[in-house]
Amino acid sequence: MYEYIKGRIAELTPTYAVIEAGGIGYMLQISLQTFTALGSLTETTLYIHHIQREDAQIFFGFHQQKERELFRLLISVSGIGANTARIMLSSYGVEDMVQIIATGNVGALKSVKGIGAKTAERAIVDLKNKVLNVAAISESAPGIFAEMTENIEEAVSALTILGYPKSACEKIVKSIYGENPSLTAEAIIRQALTQL
Repeated sequence: MYEYIKGRIAELTPTYAVIEAGGIGYMLQISLQTFTALGSLTETTLYIHHIQREDAQIFFGFHQQKERELFRLLISVSGIGANTARIMLSSYGVEDMVQIIATGNVGALKSVKGIGAKTAERAIVDLKNKVLNVAAISESAPGIFAEMTENIEEAVSALTILGYPKSACEKIVKSIYGENPSLTAEAIIRQALTQL
């Protein structure tokens, strides 16, 4: 499995980049987010997702690990292929997409070309709790991510101190948070105590 490629940007368009490494030019499909990030650079490191088909080998490149992880989550949903996932990540940044899924915003997902109501609902159901892990990868964006992680950690810590097993606490806290991301740590703890 390929992890990343580091080299000179030989060609850059809004949909793909050619990275020259070791005398070979590698074409990687990219999102608008990655295109924007690469705009002023001459060299870069892109995290890779490799798709092998009978008739083609396709490389997708991502400027940040969290974008690649979100891409992988999106393509795990039935009805969302690699190109659709790339369009989703071009329409919304990683932070926005995580917030849309975590808060169950079907309307925002449906506005993406190729995403119907059923697929949008399925993506939210399948990924609501999983996107919180992408938030934890966040290299730079505090905002909603720092708050999410902080509330979850605080709730799990408090419940563990009260004597409940950590694994059970994490599962219940993430489930409660997934259903209502606007809850404070205190509110999460109260709800978790009724379920433990």
